[in-house]
Amino acid sequence: MDKHNLLRRIRFMICLFVILLILSGATAFATYTELKWIIESGLFSESSLLGQWLYKVWLAVKDINDRNPLLFYGYDWLAFAHIVIGLAFIGPYRDPVRNKWVIDWGIISCICVIPLAVIAGPVRGIPWYHILIDCAFGVIGIVPLLVVRRWIGKLERLQAEAA
Repeated sequence: MDKHNLLRRIRFMICLFVILLILSGATAFATYTELKWIIESGLFSESSLLGQWLYKVWLAVKDINDRNPLLFYGYDWLAFAHIVIGLAFIGPYRDPVRNKWVIDWGIISCICVIPLAVIAGPVRGIPWYHILIDCAFGVIGIVPLLVVRRWIGKLERLQAEAA
């Protein structure tokens, strides 16, 4: 594979990762509205484990919204953090070899999702299946980053050969 195609693939994968990162964070902006819609639409049976959990979460979110809506400001910052983290990937998009450390940082961050979910989840009363969903963000997120890291290594070798 030539440098141009490799660079194009790297940039595509970085863009995909950033888009998914921002989308996953942006959902925090509309937590109340999203949960209200899910509950009212009846997507999940009230008798199912997931349906019961979503209803419990909805009641907590509704209660907070009714009594202390200012707490959702923290959700706004969570969403903003996803956007800012996405901006960090501009460096490797522009110059992957020079900024490969950002990809390494992203890989480490994905790994750190798992112990956070496993430790903090039970402390906050989160059910095991939701903890697994949270862990999946790290597991799924690391895949494109590992691919990009491997491709950057190839690009680095191609650039060294050309020099």
